[in-house]
Amino acid sequence: VGVRLTGELGEGVAAMDVALSFAQMLRAKGVVGCFVECFGPGLDALSATQRTCISNMTPEYGSTCTLFPVDEQTLTYLRLTGRSEQQVALVEAYAKAQGFWNDADAPARTYAEVIEFDLGAVERSLAGPSRPHDRIPLSAVQERFRSVCDERGLDLSKRVAVDLDGEACELTHGALAIAAVTSCTTATDPSMMLAAGLVAKKAADAGLKPQPWVKCVLAPGSKATELLLERAGLLDGLRALGFYTCGFGCMSCIGNSGPILDELHEVAEDIELASVLSGNRNFEGRISPDVSQNYLAAPAAVIAYALAGTMDADLEHDALGTRPDGTPVLLADIWPSDEEIAALVAQHVDRSLYEEGTRGLYDGDAAWAALGSEPSDTFSWDDASTYVRRAPYFDGMEREPSAPKPVEAARALALLGDFITTDHISPAGSIAADSPAARYLEERGVAPADFNTYGARRGNHEVMMRGTFANVKLQNKLAEGKKGGWTRDFATGEVRPLFDAAMDYEAAETPLVVVAGKMYGSGSSRDWAAKGPALLGIRAAFAESFERIHRSNLIGMGILPLQFQEGESAESLGLDGSELYTVAPIDFSQGLPEPRVVDVTAERADGQTTTFRATVRVDTPTEGRYYQHGGILPFVLRSLL
Repeated sequence: VGVRLTGELGEGVAAMDVALSFAQMLRAKGVVGCFVECFGPGLDALSATQRTCISNMTPEYGSTCTLFPVDEQTLTYLRLTGRSEQQVALVEAYAKAQGFWNDADAPARTYAEVIEFDLGAVERSLAGPSRPHDRIPLSAVQERFRSVCDERGLDLSKRVAVDLDGEACELTHGALAIAAVTSCTTATDPSMMLAAGLVAKKAADAGLKPQPWVKCVLAPGSKATELLLERAGLLDGLRALGFYTCGFGCMSCIGNSGPILDELHEVAEDIELASVLSGNRNFEGRISPDVSQNYLAAPAAVIAYALAGTMDADLEHDALGTRPDGTPVLLADIWPSDEEIAALVAQHVDRSLYEEGTRGLYDGDAAWAALGSEPSDTFSWDDASTYVRRAPYFDGMEREPSAPKPVEAARALALLGDFITTDHISPAGSIAADSPAARYLEERGVAPADFNTYGARRGNHEVMMRGTFANVKLQNKLAEGKKGGWTRDFATGEVRPLFDAAMDYEAAETPLVVVAGKMYGSGSSRDWAAKGPALLGIRAAFAESFERIHRSNLIGMGILPLQFQEGESAESLGLDGSELYTVAPIDFSQGLPEPRVVDVTAERADGQTTTFRATVRVDTPTEGRYYQHGGILPFVLRSLL
């Protein structure tokens, strides 16, 4: 799919605004599994880092990749970031020889479909409250927020009182718990970060402060980015507003902001709290288990919303605060001009910035240097470790693969709706105190204060499998209204923690399946969204449609993706998840599945059956070989042997 870019960005519009517009347009178009390539006269108006910001949004609309041709902007960036002239010349020569240099005189490329995109039509935007492709123009955010509240039956006149260091505050739905300039490509692009720094400086100079309930997070995309803000004299303004550098990783975007204020945690069940962040993903439960609405925005807009302290605000017209003399401060008063930003880029973004920013990058701190290690051909597993354990992926593996076991009389562990993301499936963020993962850690002497996050413990499969499908916002229709990692255990008839039910089924040698709706597995390519289900004993996943990366990952862990026929769904077939599912035999000996469309029988407790057909979404011979071997890991190990 070709995207023909024309025009150039308007005043005050950032690459993040383009990325959100891309997500909206291409998700609506339907490009799952496609290659997207940008071309056209508008390319010249985008820097290399702006293009990267757009490309980095690719998983949010489901395509395989979003490509830009190589041109002078690319070479400029390579020189800036310290590449040698020899390397730059090689890149240029190779790109021209291969035909992906941006040459206006070259013959026109042929695409399956071409979409026109006018950069000049892009507006300052946000996306939310839970999907990256739900873009909202900045001017319409308050209206959209109120309509979300109306859809959810929330009363905006409701008030809860909180005491913040002796200051009495009244909050309602949409109070901003987290405002995070968090490290993604948005926190690496010099123009966007300088814009954020200028907004902060001008706000501080006008005497403004974020609202006291807002947790402010600054996680620059690199040390060079922080150095740029320092050289431009903008770090002081950010710190005056409470935005101190906390690190250089994914941070808030993956739920690593730490807890929100205790006072807000206590009212999170009474009102829907919000977050604004400059990351790529805002799925339910991802940013914080206490935050219900998450909005994506450019870094400068994150600063502005921290000042407002709520999503129930019209930033283009409402005052963000007042100066000491009582005069109101509007967003237009503190929003920098493109000319101001360009002047700072020209003055401070040079080769020395990146050379200094990357100096000593891999040295680590004193704690890292003090870690001991002994050379060894194999890893020395520590049975007492709660962080890194030997996973059972190869247990019982034989030298030669055998045909995958048929899926017979399988139970549904979860019955799910549309747009179940990898964040709903894969463990992320904090470990809840009452969760099976917490119970496992406490049994091994780990204090709650030391639970850390699922991300930090991703090397321990015992923790991760206990956190699979445990997202606090997950709605499993088998859990009778309980949100999170719960399901009906048909062996006992009780609603229990999903992990505990899975272990019961494993003890009874009962295979498991998941039944879902459209776009199953949207979002980032989280390996644990496939590893976790495999460890729980899930053998197949039924869905109306799959996101490409997750479908491939399921196969890589030996889970069979089965797609309902067009127009059919669990609902239309009358499936309620209580059935026993049996999939007719499938032959993978030739790579591709045979048959391609398979018969499935769902047997109810009263003996009545529903038979339907499902497409086996093993789409290539290589995927077929992975599945035949029980997954990509046994395939690779056997190949090495």
